[in-house]
Formats: sequence, C-alpha cells, structure tokens
Amino acid sequence: MKPQHPTNNGVHSLTLLLLVMTSTSNLLATDFQLTLRDRSKEAPSTVKESKATWDAKKTVIIVCDMWDDHWCKSAARRVTEMAPALDRLLNAARGKGALIIHAPSSVTAHYDKHPQRSTAKNAPFAKAPIELSKAERWGTTWCWPDPAFESVLPIDDSDMGCSCHPEKCEIRDAWTQQIDSITIHPKDAITDEAQETYNLLAANDIENVILCGVHLNMCVLGRPFGIRQMVKLGKNVALIRDLTDTMYNPSRPPGVDHFTGTDLVVAHVEQHWCPSFESSDITGKPAFRFREDQR
Repeated sequence: MKPQHPTNNGVHSLTLLLLVMTSTSNLLATDFQLTLRDRSKEAPSTVKESKATWDAKKTVIIVCDMWDDHWCKSAARRVTEMAPALDRLLNAARGKGALIIHAPSSVTAHYDKHPQRSTAKNAPFAKAPIELSKAERWGTTWCWPDPAFESVLPIDDSDMGCSCHPEKCEIRDAWTQQIDSITIHPKDAITDEAQETYNLLAANDIENVILCGVHLNMCVLGRPFGIRQMVKLGKNVALIRDLTDTMYNPSRPPGVDHFTGTDLVVAHVEQHWCPSFESSDITGKPAFRFREDQR
C-alpha cells in the first residue's frame, strides 16, 4: 500500500483555506459598509439608522462646487478647511474602485485640455428616463424645489446666506477652478452637465450616487448632477453629512448658529430626499468638524 502523507494534505487544505479567505477579503475590499441615517416625512424628529453594503465599483462620488474661491469670505474659508478631509475621503473611495466626478460648476472650461474632462465628454450617449434639460420641468441648469417631494427649506437663505459679520460680502463670480487641495486623479472625470453625468453613470454601470461638497441648501440639492436630479433618476443616493456646508446667515430665520443651520438642512434632505452618512464609514477616521463649530 502506498503510504499516505497527512502533512501534505494539511498543507493543501491550508492553502485552499487561504485562497478562499483572500478571495473573500478581496470581495469585501470593494464594498462600502455604510450607516445610513434618514427620517420619515410623517415623523421627521424620529431618526432611523440602517446598515447598507454598497459595491464601490457601482458607486460614484460627485464633488459639488468645491471652488478655489467664493464671493463670501466665510464660505471660502470653510471650503479651504474642509478640502483636505474631502480629498482623504476620495483617496479612500478610489482605493475601493469608486468613480469620482469633480463638478466645479461653470468653470469646467478650465479643464478642457485635461483627459478627465475628455472622459466625461467622450462617454457614450445614454438616454435618461427623464428629460434632463426640459426647461419647464427642470430648468436647463437647475433642479428647483419640488413641492411634490419636499417642504420649504428650514433656513431662510433669501439673502444668499453670507455669514460674515458685521459686513456682508459683495456677490461676484470669484471662482476659476476647483480648489487645488483636492486631487484630480487620472481615472476621475470632470463635468457639471446633466447629460454628461448620466452618460458616465451608464457607461460605468453606476447604481449608487454619493454627494459631497457645497452648498447643501443650494447647489448640492439643485445642480443638474445634484441630489434632486439623482433621486428622480432612480439612483440610490446618499449625502456625506460631515463633508458639506450651507450658505446660511444666522441673523435670518430660524436664528440659529451657522452649523445648526447646516444640520437643519441635512435633516431636510434625510426627510425628503435621501439618507446621509459620515465620511468615517469610508475613511475609518473621525468625522470632519469645522474649527468654528464650538457646539
């Protein structure tokens, strides 16, 4: 009888186990494990949290209007402070295979010679389930508040929300590009257009859309690549609530501090549009917090 070699069998079993473990680890490495927070329209004060697993390779993170400057000095200061934390988030998300779209509205021409801009321009046309530029419904560049979906915003931003005190800033086109402290990686894309954004989603088989950047009560909600549009396109949408900001002047109703005003808009989004989560779900690091937020 041919002798048995239990040691070799054990080695083969261990090798097989390691292969299985490695394969499982690789699968998990491409997932986002998110704690999604939302609220019902009927009971907005009741916060609900749920665990979700999103395949990073079927997920896009859209960076909204993180410009190099802003007409409001306090808004510009907060963008500068937040940008490095947002950049770390994007690096972590890329490492798992997520698509990153940089959307610095109205200044994408600055990137016309960049390959990432060509990536967006050259994505194959995909017909959307809604008319992306139907003026009477959407506006060609803006998705306005829709009473069928949401109540009025919880903050009064009718003065455009400059929080500088005592002197307010003059409204002007201060931005020329995205802020340099956010890296634009070779595999990223650059666009602020609805159709190009949808083409990219279709070409990359994107099911999940994550929004971050500024300003939540205006651009993050209302741009043609923003929350309202993405929800109506039928995507799974989420907001990174610690990597956003608002244009809110605390002297306007409801008369709370700036950061509480931002929290109120986050709650509005959770109630009417989509859940939110913290950047720590992706980075494994503590959530971002503005230095001025002394609450």
